[in-house]
Amino acid sequence: MPSFIDEVPIRIKAGHGGPGAVHFHKEKFVEFGGPDGGDGGDGGDVILIAESRIMTLEIYLPDRLYSAMDGEPGSGNERHGKNGEDLILKVPVGTQVLDAVTMELMYDFTKDEEIYKIAKGGRGGKGNTFFKSSTHQTPRFSQPGEDGDDFSVILQLKLLADIGIVGLPNAGKSTLLSKITHAHPKIAGYAFTTLSPNLGIVHRTNDMFRYTVADIPGIIEGASQGIGLGISFLKHIERVQGILFLFDGGNLNLVDELEMLRNELGTYNPILLEKPFLIVINKMDIWDDPGFTEEIKDTYQDLGEILFISADKELNLEYLLERIDKVFFPEQTKIIYEN
Repeated sequence: MPSFIDEVPIRIKAGHGGPGAVHFHKEKFVEFGGPDGGDGGDGGDVILIAESRIMTLEIYLPDRLYSAMDGEPGSGNERHGKNGEDLILKVPVGTQVLDAVTMELMYDFTKDEEIYKIAKGGRGGKGNTFFKSSTHQTPRFSQPGEDGDDFSVILQLKLLADIGIVGLPNAGKSTLLSKITHAHPKIAGYAFTTLSPNLGIVHRTNDMFRYTVADIPGIIEGASQGIGLGISFLKHIERVQGILFLFDGGNLNLVDELEMLRNELGTYNPILLEKPFLIVINKMDIWDDPGFTEEIKDTYQDLGEILFISADKELNLEYLLERIDKVFFPEQTKIIYEN
């Protein structure tokens, strides 16, 4: 299985244009042949294409320089040099291209098969035929080819998920993802099982609409400053439409944990605090007292609606999905549920 690599600096180099030829027509019995040097070929472009089947930027780790082919020189008899082949680079959907010097966003891939010409090849030089005129019938010069674009960029992947599951380590995020989608994340009974985000697709109401859910590795206090798995994965919830805050019902300290999680998200990017969210308490199957659920609701009623599930035992998952439908996708839900 490929490593999850979400940021890679690379150098992009388009092809140089081929030089034009200086050449004069040579033919038996023709004493004064005129100029017939052909133009050089254009350099190849570098083109990025988004590919939904690619989930990581790992393929760009071995090499850091990506060059298109140079155009070939022109030649006699007005033969045009061959154009350099374009270089096609495929990246995951969700990849952003940043200028490595200014960190300016150059392009943001949000759709499958989206195409961006990142670097243009140089034009081929004109051969001496081009410079022939009535006043200059034997030009003995040509143009060199132009240089292609050459610069460094940073490829940065930000997952295009609709919903992000956020919680402390061992809250059950990967288990929940595996139960409501067809994703198969690695799951174990210890903290930091998930070392990279996992994606899954939820299919609703006979697949009339669907959405993507990301399981974000466990966030701990100081994550926005790089502690633990840290800031490297917070970027993957920047684009979500809504957030599920998931808590371990067997070790519950809801107010402090929710405050910490929201503080880390807000420190990283305040926009995250403006997104709709649901509070979900997992592992309700371990409670001996059925009335404990109502007691928790009363204790934490100021926090808003609280949902109770057991991802492992698949309890209340359909109700959770119904609430996700209505809270995060009200327009789609209205159309579907009214028909």
